[in-house]
Amino acid sequence: SHINCVSAQLMSTRIRKLIGVFALFALVTVWAMLAMAIAQFPAIFSNPLIAGIYYVLAGIGWIVPAMPLIKWMSGRSVRQH
Repeated sequence: SHINCVSAQLMSTRIRKLIGVFALFALVTVWAMLAMAIAQFPAIFSNPLIAGIYYVLAGIGWIVPAMPLIKWMSGRSVRQH
């Protein structure tokens, strides 16, 4: 909304990138921990085919939540106004 647009304009790209780096680091760390925990479920752990598919999906899955953050870091709006 209007407040988000104003705060985005007031915050420099340099500060956004600094905040974004820490947020991305936290996202990837939490994502990896959750992915490793889920990989221990018996249905995944005991079947090599399912495990392979799971690791591929979990390995690229963090990109989806990271995209809006990266757009914000670059100074572009997540939603087109």
